[in-house]
Amino acid sequence: MQRVPRPALLCGRDYLQHTWEKAYQDHRRKIQDAQPLVDTSAPLSFSHLHLKFKKLKLEEERLAVIDRDNRLLLERLSCIMRTMGQAESRKSHTQKRTVLKKEGKEEAEVISGRCQPVREPQEEPQLEQSSQA
Repeated sequence: MQRVPRPALLCGRDYLQHTWEKAYQDHRRKIQDAQPLVDTSAPLSFSHLHLKFKKLKLEEERLAVIDRDNRLLLERLSCIMRTMGQAESRKSHTQKRTVLKKEGKEEAEVISGRCQPVREPQEEPQLEQSSQA
């Protein structure tokens, strides 16, 4: 078979084929270089929408109550440990009160003795009665 020389200009069919291939190659290159148009990143998160300040405040108050109760229990336990588990009687409280009362009375007497002004007996003025009867 002999080779047929090709003309310098392409015939219609070959020219169309060439332009289609070129357009297809351009299309493939554009697809490779394309950047995504859809934003797939996570949305912005605002801290004031996620933090529940009311819940935090209530939790803080609850923890304060628990701490106070724990401190009271610790005081009670330390009192029990100091007294070797013996219950404190009312008598000790009343004895303290009576001692304080006695001391207070004695102190009040001493103070009242110091603070009394020296008074000279004054004669009360007598009303003159007229004898018009």
